Amino acid sequence: MFNFFQRKKTEPAVLPMKVDIHCHVVPGVDDGAPTVDVALELVKRMKGMGLTKIIASPHVTQDTFENTAETLDPALDSLRDAVAAAGLDIEIDRSAEYRIDDFFMQQLKEGNIKLLPDRHILVENSFIQEPWNLEKTLFDLKVKGYKPILAHPERYLYYHQGKMARYKQLHDIGTLFQVNMLSIAGAYGKPEKEIALKLLDNGYVDFIGTDLHNMRHIEILEQYLASREYSKIRAKLEASAKNDERFGG
Repeated sequence: MFNFFQRKKTEPAVLPMKVDIHCHVVPGVDDGAPTVDVALELVKRMKGMGLTKIIASPHVTQDTFENTAETLDPALDSLRDAVAAAGLDIEIDRSAEYRIDDFFMQQLKEGNIKLLPDRHILVENSFIQEPWNLEKTLFDLKVKGYKPILAHPERYLYYHQGKMARYKQLHDIGTLFQVNMLSIAGAYGKPEKEIALKLLDNGYVDFIGTDLHNMRHIEILEQYLASREYSKIRAKLEASAKNDERFGG
């Protein structure tokens, strides 16, 4: 008889997807988790956000992070071992976040690319300016059977000036967009958040990634997932994100 007066249980504060395709938890290979211990703690808390699978995306960038399988796979194995030893029931794999530059083109030519399932490939622009040959590169990737996903398009400030025009052009030619949850949470600033939400409203968000690098990012997301603002857009995010259906929940 007292059930009427009991508080209604709220849904857990979880991410709008179960598979994360963009994060930097492979230890010691880029500007993400520096050690296995830090990476393990990040994974524990990501699991607490509802993730069942993490496809990490270490940076592959000319001059700064010229990573290859020889540097990335042993580091991934060390994280997998730590996750298994901790008894965490979460799948850990990797692809990479490939900056469109000369190093990427060489690695592509040599067949040294680690793809997401079904030949999807996560690529990013420079933050300074759009690659001069972006559309040709995207076209060539598609001709070769790849499915390019542009990482965090909302973070390229040079696209903001034209409002949504360049985003529409790129999306209309078949470029898939992956937006960061951290952008939606306001971690990078107001302009990035506004554009991320506009991309969502315009139906341009194909995938969502955390882009987690560190404990500060985890804390920002945990707070945002518990917010009233997130509860209002969670259903729209879940409907937009194709992570789970494409890459396995």
